Amino acid sequence: MDVPMTDRVRRIVDSPAMRRLASISQLGLVSLVYPGATHSRLEHSLGVYANALAVLRQLTGSIDVIRNPVSKEASLAQQAFLVAALLHDAGHWPFCHPIEDMGAAFPHDGGIKTMKHEDRVESMLRSGPLSDCLAEDWDCGVDDVMAILRPKTYPDRPKCRLSESDASFFASCLSGPIDIDKLDYLQRDSLHAGVPYGRNFDPDRIVAAFRAHPTKPKLAIIEKGRTAAEMMVFGRYVMFSEVYWHHAVRAATAMLQRAIYELHQPSRQSSRPSQASGSGQGIDLAAWADESDAKWIERLQDSAQASGDVGIQTLVDGLFGPQRRLLKRIAQFNVESGDPVHQRLARRPYQWLVQCSLRLAERVNRELDLNVPAELILVDAPPAKLEVDINIDVINRSNKVLTLGDVSPVASVLANRQFDNHVKRVRVFAPAEVRTVLGERFPDSDSTIEKWLLEVADELVD
Repeated sequence: MDVPMTDRVRRIVDSPAMRRLASISQLGLVSLVYPGATHSRLEHSLGVYANALAVLRQLTGSIDVIRNPVSKEASLAQQAFLVAALLHDAGHWPFCHPIEDMGAAFPHDGGIKTMKHEDRVESMLRSGPLSDCLAEDWDCGVDDVMAILRPKTYPDRPKCRLSESDASFFASCLSGPIDIDKLDYLQRDSLHAGVPYGRNFDPDRIVAAFRAHPTKPKLAIIEKGRTAAEMMVFGRYVMFSEVYWHHAVRAATAMLQRAIYELHQPSRQSSRPSQASGSGQGIDLAAWADESDAKWIERLQDSAQASGDVGIQTLVDGLFGPQRRLLKRIAQFNVESGDPVHQRLARRPYQWLVQCSLRLAERVNRELDLNVPAELILVDAPPAKLEVDINIDVINRSNKVLTLGDVSPVASVLANRQFDNHVKRVRVFAPAEVRTVLGERFPDSDSTIEKWLLEVADELVD
């Protein structure tokens, strides 16, 4: 991909905040299953920026947007959009998304607060090298950029010079049913993972079909882009099913989340002052946020070792030790195969899932006469946050606006049946010995786990 550069853009790309992204993996734990998926967030950020230029060229009809993407002639909103595209992931830290999916799983009184990577971008723009770049080279300000990255905060940004409609429109270009972020990551992730699913659509056709919605401040497509959009939506569905929510990827994710959760508890406080938060609350993830992947993993390994807990050490070593040892899937449920379990457990707070896992571990050990550490029997379920709606608006030849689901049977099924419920399953992971003994004693192991899960879930107070 050719990424046009100017001195002003290069100064942002060469800043410490952006260079750090070269050491942050785009897909994190996915590389434990798809070894080629080691591409960085810097690569992705440059791809999204290139897509932003293509969108502006399509919407304005001007080749100058490509030749001189930060020209003074570019509107304030366009400049803010380009900066937002470049920096949209600058606040990411290692394994950011699994940690964000844990929600408010950490105490707020003296411990870490739930970090949002967008908030970190704003801090970088307020002070430091990125702040200098913005002030010296660009007409737009911090609030102009952040109104696009976090459009819901627009009313709280009196210094924002963008109109609310401009902020909303460019926000939809960056984060919407079909947007410049997905146009890049679906293709890039698919390429590096070595699978075809995210590349079976025509991105140029989609960009050529982009239009401003006739009545709302958001992105739409004209009818000639319908088939390409339909294929992109389906490709995203398959990428979630076969890559992002692959059962082994989710096993690794559940292991990492539980290790972090346990190490953050006050009872797990490290004996090493460098690993503790200083407030008696265990590890301080906020203090690790600027680390590279390698350094972050090293700190996690040190903390697990210092904890003295065999279960935590097993989880961390299984992920990052000399030999990969992932927990095994012993049951899984979606809305088709196990709707009662999926309804009961999906989108529950992470703390609730931990309690459910602990009670299930007690039940498994008792029923199977085992003594497996409680941290090694994990319930993984879809997080509270749903994926962005896939139903982009389509402008037909009569200038009538319909949703993609109205004109596409494939998109209609995915939109109406909420693809989260199909690709994001409730799963139970445990050591291999649990799976073996469970299969020997209970031939219909899925039904057995379903019964136990529903019973322990009923014991918990909502």
